[in-house]
Amino acid sequence: MDLRTFLMQSSDLSDMAYSDDFLSGWTRRHLKKGAHLSRQEQSETGEFILLEGYLSSSICDQDGKEICVSFYAGPSVVTPNIARTRNGLSLVSIVAMADSTLARIDSEVLSNWMISAEPVRNWANGILREALSRKVEREWCLAALSGAERLTWFRQAYPGYEDIFPHTLIASYLGFTPVTMSRLRKSDKIR
Repeated sequence: MDLRTFLMQSSDLSDMAYSDDFLSGWTRRHLKKGAHLSRQEQSETGEFILLEGYLSSSICDQDGKEICVSFYAGPSVVTPNIARTRNGLSLVSIVAMADSTLARIDSEVLSNWMISAEPVRNWANGILREALSRKVEREWCLAALSGAERLTWFRQAYPGYEDIFPHTLIASYLGFTPVTMSRLRKSDKIR
């Protein structure tokens, strides 16, 4: 999908008279499968729209244990910079799970657009609300649901992702081991 088509799908941006100026601030970026869009604890100032492809986002603790925290399937918006960075450093690593195409704009440039153009402000604030809502839903899932219920929730919240993303990442995202994931999938097929 091209950036103009993606942006114009939003009711906030569909009538923007200055859309060409807004579009000119974005650049295209291609990532090969396995390439990083960002790395934890490295400088990051971009806002991204995944136009095509698949990404996963993870955090790594001091012992090297990696935990998946987000999935993206294009076309979609990557979690806004304000929610994935602190003091200009990325809190997460984001990797391409397939060859991917993105659009990038600097966070400060987007912030300036948000100040000067109400449609952009409404669009960006809506994306931030959606990202925070997804994070809260996942936290609720991890705290309140059994393993089987978590897998059911994942399938409803992210239809088709089980066929796209490695099951080890999905297990990590849902807070259980790959072995548990395998058992849950197997018992689900038996029913």
